[in-house]
Amino acid sequence: MTTKFTVSLLAALVAASCAATTAPMANQAQQNVTPQVLELNVASGANTQAESSELTIKQIMADQDWVARSPANAYWMLDGSGVLYQQKRAGSVINDWYHQPLDKDAHQVPLERMHHYAYSDGVYNANREMLAYTFEGNVFVRDMTKGDVKQLTRDEARQSQLMFLADGQLAYRQGNDFFKVDPVTGITQQIASLANADKPDAVAAPKDFIAKEQVDLIEFVQKERRDRQERADYQEQLQAENPTLAPQSFYLGKNTQVVAASLSPAGDKMLVAISEPASWRDDGDIMPNYVAEDGRVKAESVRRRVADAKPVSHRLMMLDLTTGQQSEFTYNTLPGWNEDVLAEVKAENHEAQGKTYEAKEAPRAITLMQDWGWQEGAIRWSDNGENAVVMLEAWDNKDRWIASVDFAGKQLVNEHRLHDEAWINYTHNEFDFVPNSADRIWFQSEEDGYAHLYTKQLGGEKQQLTAGKFVTENPTVDAQTGHLYFTANEDHPGIYELYRVSLAGGEVEQLTDLDGIVASFEVSPQGDKVLLEYSNALQPNEVYVQDLSGTATAQRLTHTVTEQWQAIDWTVPEIVPVPSSHVDEPIYTRVYYPEDYDPQRAEKYPAVVFIHGAGYLQNAHAGWSGYQREFMFHTFLNRQGYVVLDLDYRGSKGYGRDWRTAIYRQMGTPEVEDLVDVVKWAGENTNVDTERMGTYGGSYGGFLTFMALFNEPGLFKAGAALRPVSDWAHYNTGYTSNILNLPDDDPIAYRRSSPIYFTEGLEDALLINSPMVDDNVFFQDSVRLVQRLIEHEKEDFETAIFPVEPHGFRQPSSWLDEYRRIFELFEENLK
Repeated sequence: MTTKFTVSLLAALVAASCAATTAPMANQAQQNVTPQVLELNVASGANTQAESSELTIKQIMADQDWVARSPANAYWMLDGSGVLYQQKRAGSVINDWYHQPLDKDAHQVPLERMHHYAYSDGVYNANREMLAYTFEGNVFVRDMTKGDVKQLTRDEARQSQLMFLADGQLAYRQGNDFFKVDPVTGITQQIASLANADKPDAVAAPKDFIAKEQVDLIEFVQKERRDRQERADYQEQLQAENPTLAPQSFYLGKNTQVVAASLSPAGDKMLVAISEPASWRDDGDIMPNYVAEDGRVKAESVRRRVADAKPVSHRLMMLDLTTGQQSEFTYNTLPGWNEDVLAEVKAENHEAQGKTYEAKEAPRAITLMQDWGWQEGAIRWSDNGENAVVMLEAWDNKDRWIASVDFAGKQLVNEHRLHDEAWINYTHNEFDFVPNSADRIWFQSEEDGYAHLYTKQLGGEKQQLTAGKFVTENPTVDAQTGHLYFTANEDHPGIYELYRVSLAGGEVEQLTDLDGIVASFEVSPQGDKVLLEYSNALQPNEVYVQDLSGTATAQRLTHTVTEQWQAIDWTVPEIVPVPSSHVDEPIYTRVYYPEDYDPQRAEKYPAVVFIHGAGYLQNAHAGWSGYQREFMFHTFLNRQGYVVLDLDYRGSKGYGRDWRTAIYRQMGTPEVEDLVDVVKWAGENTNVDTERMGTYGGSYGGFLTFMALFNEPGLFKAGAALRPVSDWAHYNTGYTSNILNLPDDDPIAYRRSSPIYFTEGLEDALLINSPMVDDNVFFQDSVRLVQRLIEHEKEDFETAIFPVEPHGFRQPSSWLDEYRRIFELFEENLK
């Protein structure tokens, strides 16, 4: 069937108004704005006249193959005749590769042919006649004119960072060694080797009195030292003057580790970032695993806590591959490099302790942009290798810089500083050189409050390419056309379409009109089509193709949703902008109504509020939810007579910088205020009994369940906190220090934001569901909080443990047990 997905765009309180036999749509009453309603066609495949299939919690929580085995990681065939994608093998953890022609059925890529098609991250040479890529860590080159594929390496080592150099040779990295290979002859030579050690001395200085006397007195020892030095000098001269030998290693110093290393396309220099050796954990960072294969208790290694974190600095160096010289850049050319950005925070905390804090300037710990996952992404070169730009961030999370490298002056030149009194976002910071330009870059920034796109001439003024109250995602440059492609939620916060804009500036062009979520895309090699991974509320990601000329519509290529799933009449939620009593922007909320919902029914409905996890995540959108089990559970709850609400509280993704940073130093306060507003709105507009409302959520959602029950008793009669954070000082550094700084600097923020300090406020029914081998939110979080509840003599709480589960459950039996308990909690307390 085709179901209408109604997205109500209202700025004030909306009253539910509909016939008892139809899906409800909020009234368009509002204040000072014109009502807007977007209707999205959502194909579910179900028969509107057929009786709904039985739906049970056991079915919902079963292995998710019964829903769909959606395509993933799709990319174009080189000739544009079809696409390649991965699909999970039924009943298995293995993903198979499929070839989907544009005009035929898909077929599986044979294992013996996979290396011919593993070019999704390949790199072209200057005239695009060769394409290099890796498959299972080995290097392959395809001749684009003949179609021949040549394997250049076959070993257990892993090659990475492929790059065609200006001389036509192919460079790659293997460990901390860099090589280049002639793609025609296959001759390979080493061009650089990085050593985390001091340069060895052939003749070391005597280390103490006895050694010095030995050298001074014994002629044999003196001769041995002279001979060693002579041989070392000869070998150094030979390596320097004979091109057939590998170059000398670059010695970066003992007690160092390579964080990132990036070779110039010109092949004449490298940029390398190093730091002191740093472990991601300490000896005491362990987690007991009670169900190990050998029947013993196994101590699993886990990450350290933010309370134990110490600042990290990266040293940025330039290595001249021609002369062998190396030089280090300082950060004192960056604006704010020595500011005391936490002065006000520290002063507040000192005052609370009866102390006085005096602000002082001092060098800040600065690193390459940390949260990229692959550090090399923070170093970018122009195509000709003449210029480079780096993205740096302060370890205190308050500044991000884009700096160009002045190789002649051996210094960094600030091109763009983004400062945030709260914290720099760890997403929306893409950047690179404009193709075919040696001195112009494009980048993404939240400086005007939303993630937008800019270009900038090095040393010049920036030009803004996009603007408005929306965010850009996944920016990608098409070098052939000079366009910057991206997805954005311009029309509605919950709808992401594909757009493009010229790097020269001009009008932004909307390319798709699908009324859902374009999750990823890729322009075809010929530049005439675009490949899309798209979803809507009732359809997981599927692969589509759309022409880029005229007014073409997207054509669907894959159909992976099962008939069993389509046979069920799933609830399509409304997206309602619930007015906030604290800020001007609304709280976008998915609302799920029972099929026979009656807004005039005498007996008001019980309701459940779902709280999404991750904090910085968007779930009240028009696409397939990342919480697919919860989405199905909400239809189940509807069938049991519940109204369900799912809000994007402050801190959520997709709504700009101010919404994101509202939780700075006060996690759990703005979000609970938003919960209060959503509960109030539901009571006034959806015929919900606010005395019979419950809530549940996992991870960050579990944390907020705690905060709501502890700090707003009576708001919910029952709440289920799943894998919940109870004390932020025990969580990881990368996420927590952004929002709360470090515990030693800002204990006020941690005490204000951690549920363990508010347990005495519990008055309502609480269920705590905790996996025991969770290396994200430690089981200890629940253990410590339970102890606090016991000490407060609280009675109305229960704890369920899951011995074999990590943060994300894996076993259907565990999912089933967890959600049966959640449902029973609601049935006992809300009915």
